[in-house]
Amino acid sequence: MADYDVIVIGAGLGGLTAGALRASEGRRTLVLEQSGSIGGCCSTYEREGYRFDVGATILEIMRPFEILFQRLGTSLWEEVELEPCDPVYGIIFPDGSRLAYPASLEEKAEVISRISPEDGRAWLEYAHYVGDFMRKAVDSFFLGPVNGMPDMARIFLREPRLLKFLPLFARSFEEVMRRFFKDEKVLDSLSYPGKFCGLPPALAPGIFAFLSYAEHEGVYFPRGGMIALPEAVRRCGERFGMQLRRDARVEKVLVRGRRVEGVRLADGMEMTSTVVVSDVNARTLYLEMVGEEHLPWLPRYGIKSYRLSASAPMINVGLDRRPPLDAHHTLITESMEKMNEYWFRDMRKGLLPRETFGLVCFPTFSDPSMAPEGHHVLNIVQSGPYGVREIDWDRDKRAYGERQLERLSERAIPGLADHVTVMDVLTPRDYERRLLLPEGAILGLDMDLPSSAVFRPAARSKSIRGLYLCGASTHPGGGLPSVTASGIIAADLVGKYE
Repeated sequence: MADYDVIVIGAGLGGLTAGALRASEGRRTLVLEQSGSIGGCCSTYEREGYRFDVGATILEIMRPFEILFQRLGTSLWEEVELEPCDPVYGIIFPDGSRLAYPASLEEKAEVISRISPEDGRAWLEYAHYVGDFMRKAVDSFFLGPVNGMPDMARIFLREPRLLKFLPLFARSFEEVMRRFFKDEKVLDSLSYPGKFCGLPPALAPGIFAFLSYAEHEGVYFPRGGMIALPEAVRRCGERFGMQLRRDARVEKVLVRGRRVEGVRLADGMEMTSTVVVSDVNARTLYLEMVGEEHLPWLPRYGIKSYRLSASAPMINVGLDRRPPLDAHHTLITESMEKMNEYWFRDMRKGLLPRETFGLVCFPTFSDPSMAPEGHHVLNIVQSGPYGVREIDWDRDKRAYGERQLERLSERAIPGLADHVTVMDVLTPRDYERRLLLPEGAILGLDMDLPSSAVFRPAARSKSIRGLYLCGASTHPGGGLPSVTASGIIAADLVGKYE
């Protein structure tokens, strides 16, 4: 008899979701986490009284979270204390001007109309179109398996109204946004969310246009930090008997006759199960944990062909005064042209951005308990390649952080550098070492169309029986709603086939 019915590798949000759901069905479930903390890119740590998030900074597209907790016999709102974010985000433009977008669609249209009346009217048309797409896609495409073309066909047969959104699949994010909006300043203010998929506007798929709308259906910050969400999933899973073992790094997935038999830990200990759910990067899973010798030549070639997603250095700072920001999220914008330029001209050459742009998260705007009384926290997310040529991420990361804070002080947040009491820089190499993300790939694999949906590594392995995938490198991709959906999909596939 096997030691466990299900073994889950990794206590990221996808792995915890899959583990908790299988445990709720009465399966003996063990989740193995290589580090001492859970949540992966949805976690929180403390430095000198300040609480800093890792990776994720807010919750939006709430449907997958609500479905998860409902299936665990409770509700998201009972398990996690959520603070609504309004304004949904602020913007600081290259010329230093600012605005903040309210949560109300109509009020946002009024703000846009002050810049361009034509685009103010277009905003409501856009919101209706992409909002309709988002709601239909989340309940069908987003939460269903796409292991092959028959799965894709079934999705469109069940929800034929998705066919009217095919232009979103055929166009780039930039093309979709320019179809609706004409004023460059408006485009700057609405286009940065497209880069949340780790690609520039010219390469990001048009389906990501819904991100500029999604926050208007609700964006929230969990009190106590982003760790509150995975902790809630862990707590619910353990109520059903799910076991979690930390500091237990899986070295090998045991395979015989192209069927999983369990796992071997780095310390040599082996545990048996006929079902293994992996919440690690698919390239790492197949090429290192499973081993190329267990893969047919075509899947072996295919998994090697995937490109890892971009990384994103994160500068976490504690401040001794409130920064002059008016929202939980503030976008330091640049034009789509310059964002494309950086990607094609500099990033692929291993160069850091010449311009200052990125996302500034202000957690104490929503939850003052994230810092000592009278102090504040900022999480600054910027672009930066893993193989950067100008600096060494380990040797120069403090100098990098200080330089970025000086640039932000000059352009966007006056006096920022003078009020820093604590600074912690998380580089792509830190993500690689701490979270085992190859090259710091926070979104797993590229999220362009050739690496999406049916073209992404399948949630039910086609090469190894009993092996299932969740997390950012399988459908529907990176981001908290997506990895939660992937955990639901994996759990359902295990229930169906095992």
